[in-house]
Amino acid sequence: MSGPSGAPSDERPVGIPAGQETLEGSLHIPDRAQGVVLFAHGSGSSRHSPRNRYVAGVLRDAGLATLLTDLLTPAEEAVDVRTQHLRFDIPFLARRLAAATDWLMQDAQTQRLRVGYFGASTGAAAALVAAADRPNTVGAIVSRGGRPDLAQPVLAGVRAPTLFIVGGNDAPVIAMNREALARLQVEKDLVIVPGASHLFEEPGALEEVARLATAWFRRYV
Repeated sequence: MSGPSGAPSDERPVGIPAGQETLEGSLHIPDRAQGVVLFAHGSGSSRHSPRNRYVAGVLRDAGLATLLTDLLTPAEEAVDVRTQHLRFDIPFLARRLAAATDWLMQDAQTQRLRVGYFGASTGAAAALVAAADRPNTVGAIVSRGGRPDLAQPVLAGVRAPTLFIVGGNDAPVIAMNREALARLQVEKDLVIVPGASHLFEEPGALEEVARLATAWFRRYV
């Protein structure tokens, strides 16, 4: 699935320092960008994810820059496929996301732009932790089928307006999101997309995610 404008021809490959590692990313900045959205996903997905790239395309058409980056190196991803350890190491993923955020704040093209986070699965928990650590930088968070329960210790400290989007057929995750929503003390909302599963693969489901995310980011970022 491609974005409404197709793959951007001027996408900029970037390397993001994160401790002793370098994370691979793809940055795209439309003309007169009003903010930049950093994508955070769980293991098993990547910056090449068709779902994330579709949402990113919609956001760009709405005037938002996007940075899709892998929070794990290829070697770490290969290990995690076997152990499934790093995908649930939320502090580790949050540190990687924070490194990408700091990189955006130092890059000449993006340093003046307000940052938003779009998180999926355990990446949503990492986004909440990183946002709590950078309250003056992160302007909004959107979670798609996320696991905010894994960020429970920091939820009360999140200052960025937060939107949870969950599929109507994803009952366990709905319950986790409702519990986490109650702990947030900021502008917040939970939207359940009827008939959608965890991956929002049903016709029209991902389009609704993109519409909701765009409205939230345009309002707060």
